[in-house]
Amino acid sequence: MTLLRKLDDDWLTTAAEWLAAEENYRWLDFGGDTQILTPLLLKVMAQRDTHYLRLFAPRENARPIGLVGLSDISPWFKTATLWYVLGDKTYSARGHTTRAVLELLDHGFGRLGLQAITAWAVEINVASIRVLEKVGFRPIGRRRCCHRLGDRYLDRLLFDLLAHEHRSTACLKASNR
Repeated sequence: MTLLRKLDDDWLTTAAEWLAAEENYRWLDFGGDTQILTPLLLKVMAQRDTHYLRLFAPRENARPIGLVGLSDISPWFKTATLWYVLGDKTYSARGHTTRAVLELLDHGFGRLGLQAITAWAVEINVASIRVLEKVGFRPIGRRRCCHRLGDRYLDRLLFDLLAHEHRSTACLKASNR
């Protein structure tokens, strides 16, 4: 099980360091050619209603290992965009990011009342694509040659998940018994 908690001042610097690591920021785009967020920018982002950011940690270890977020939240259209970063790579391939995303989706579709959540992944980011597929996102298209990695321009694969398609973490727990 994974534990989500609010991004507080004690963890802003660590979360910003995760986002500033090349192995992470190369897959991100915060708009306006911004890939790296400083602690101050991250704090401002966390305070705005258009973002919902949560740290995640394995239940057996209260120390956060990553960050999940909903951005571009639109109360009128009831939409948002999902993103996530596993900051501590020693926890790779253990399902923590997938569980954190599922819990965040529960919140987005439940408490926030969202109807659709979109996401994208760079075509060669297999780990991120697998997370999206595991939690039920469906491919809806691709933006060609729009993501720069060094001197290469790669495609972004586009995904979405609708409220009525989402299987909550409670349903998934029951089906795994």
